[in-house]
Amino acid sequence: MIRTASFGLLLALGIAFAAPAAARDPHAVQFAAQQQMRSGEVMSLRQIETRVVPAMSDMEYLGLDDYDEVNQVYRLRFINGNRVYFVYVNARNGQVIRVR
Repeated sequence: MIRTASFGLLLALGIAFAAPAAARDPHAVQFAAQQQMRSGEVMSLRQIETRVVPAMSDMEYLGLDDYDEVNQVYRLRFINGNRVYFVYVNARNGQVIRVR
């Protein structure tokens, strides 16, 4: 009985800790972005790139780094010299939120 309860507790903890890892699955993130774009909630990555990349003319664009489907924010990766920058962009209107 105690063994079964312990196993159940370990299983529940394993599922709880595995959930955040599953949430970061790149395919799930991409799917969420596509769904929000199709519904008209956010701009496509191509539209975002068309607005943001020319504004970062002194940097080389490396591509999409992440998409936050909850806050609807794209994180784009750029490089200038040997330093990498992350540019956070509002997916609804294409405005740069911050550069880190």
